[in-house]
Amino acid sequence: MTVLETVESSTNRHQGVGIVGAGLVGCLAALAFAAKGYSVTLFELRSDPKTDPSSNNLRSINLAVSSRGIRALKYVDEEMADRILEHITPMKGRMIHDVTGTKQESQLYGLFGECINSVDRSFLNDCLLDEIRHSDIKLLFNHKLIKLAHLEEDSEIPSMTFIDTSLPHSEPKTFEFDYLVGADGAFSQFRYQMQKFVRMNFSQNYVDMQYLELYIPPNDDPKAESKFAIDANHLHIWPRHNFMLIALANKDGSFTSTFFSPWSVIEAIKSTEEWLAFFKANFPDAYKLMGEERLSSVFENHPRGALMQVDVYPYHTPNGRAILIGDAAHSMVPFYGQGMNCGFEDVRVLMESIDKNNGDITKSFKTYTDARKKDLNAICKLAMDNFNEMSSKVTSPWFLLRKKIDYTLGRYANGVFFTWLPLYPMISFRDDIPYSKALEIEERQHRILNGVQAGGIAAIAIFGLVKLVQAWDKFGRSHL
Repeated sequence: MTVLETVESSTNRHQGVGIVGAGLVGCLAALAFAAKGYSVTLFELRSDPKTDPSSNNLRSINLAVSSRGIRALKYVDEEMADRILEHITPMKGRMIHDVTGTKQESQLYGLFGECINSVDRSFLNDCLLDEIRHSDIKLLFNHKLIKLAHLEEDSEIPSMTFIDTSLPHSEPKTFEFDYLVGADGAFSQFRYQMQKFVRMNFSQNYVDMQYLELYIPPNDDPKAESKFAIDANHLHIWPRHNFMLIALANKDGSFTSTFFSPWSVIEAIKSTEEWLAFFKANFPDAYKLMGEERLSSVFENHPRGALMQVDVYPYHTPNGRAILIGDAAHSMVPFYGQGMNCGFEDVRVLMESIDKNNGDITKSFKTYTDARKKDLNAICKLAMDNFNEMSSKVTSPWFLLRKKIDYTLGRYANGVFFTWLPLYPMISFRDDIPYSKALEIEERQHRILNGVQAGGIAAIAIFGLVKLVQAWDKFGRSHL
C-alpha cells in the first residue's frame, strides 16, 4: 500500500517544489526557491548529521570557493553569504613544493591580488543545513527515492515516492509537487528514475585516477608564530608528473591533503613499508609534517576514491516539470576547483531564468538545458585538462614563461592596448564571463601566444644564423 502525501501550496498559491539531495547544491536550490516564495520540501537519503555525525560521509577534499560560488550565495541571500564566508581561508596562489622538500615557489592566481578560498566541504554543508532549519523549508532525512511519476503530460501533477529508511518495514510514501529538482549527486537516483520519461543521453566515464585523503595537523609548538605548519594562504601542490599531492588550509590550523595518482601507482604499493618509502622519496617535507604513524594509518584504513565525469543531455523533462542540477547533471573531476562553484552557478542561472520569465518555472526548465549545456561542457573539459597543468606544467620553464607573458599582458595591456584575459582569472574571478566564452577567449589568445613564441624562436634562429655567417665570412677573409 502506498501512502499519498500532497504537499499543499500556500494560501497565496505559491507552487510546491520538491528537491532530492541535501548536499551543497540541493540546499542552495531549496533556499533559492524558498526566497522566491515557493513552498519547498528537501529530501535526503542520509540521516541528519546534526544528530548522527557518522552520516556525514561526504568527501573531505576541501572546496575552493571562488567568485561564481560567492555570487550565487549572495544572489540567494547576502546576509547568509556573509555568515558563511566568515569561515573561509583565502588562497592567493599555488605554492609549488619541489621533490627535495627544500624549495617552494609561489605562483599567484589573480592579476590584482584576487584569491580563491578554502573551506571544508562538510562544514559548508552543515552551514547551509542550518540556514534551512531556520527557514520554512521542510527537511526530511532518511528518505530513499524509489520512483518518479507523472512527468509526461503537462496537465499531470508530478510525484515522488520514498521509503523512510529510519523506520523498520516502512511503507512507501508518495508526495506530489508542481516541480521536481534532482540534486542528488553523481550517482543520482533521481536521474535514473527521470530517464524513464526522457530520451536522455547519458555517459559515466571513470578517469584513471584515484585519490587518498590525508591530513596535516596544526602546529603544536607553543612558541610557533602560527598555528599553520605551512603557509595558509596558498593551495600547496607537490607536482610529480603523473601523480601529485595537494593541501588546503582549515580554520583550525590543519590542512586537508589529497594524494592523486593513476590506479597503477597506488596498486603497485603492496605494503605499509613500501608506502612510507614511496611517500618519503617523493614528498619529504609533507612526510615530516604528517608523520609515519598517520601515514601508515591512512594507507591501511582509508579507502581509495574513484574519479569520474558524468555527461547528461537534456537536463529537463519535456513537460518542463523536472530538472537535474549540480553533479547529477555534470559531475567533473576536481582539478579546476569548480565543481561546487559550477553547481551553485547552476542555481543562480536557473533562478535568473525564472526571473526573466516572470516566474514561469516550466518555461525556465525547458530552456535551461540549451542555455547551460555549452558552459558545462567547457568547464568539464577544463577540469580534466587542468590535472596535467597541476601535476607537470607548473614546473616547466616554458609553461612558466608563457604564464608570465599571459599575466603581464592581462595586468598591464588589457583595456589599454587590447583585450587580454588569462584563463584562470576568467574562470575563478570573472563570474560575468560564461565558461564557454572564457574557453573561446583562451583559445584565441593561445594561438596568438603560439605565434609570438614561434616568431621569437624564428628571430633568435635568424639572429644566430646571421652571426654564424658573419663569423664564417670573417674567418674566410682572415685566411685569404
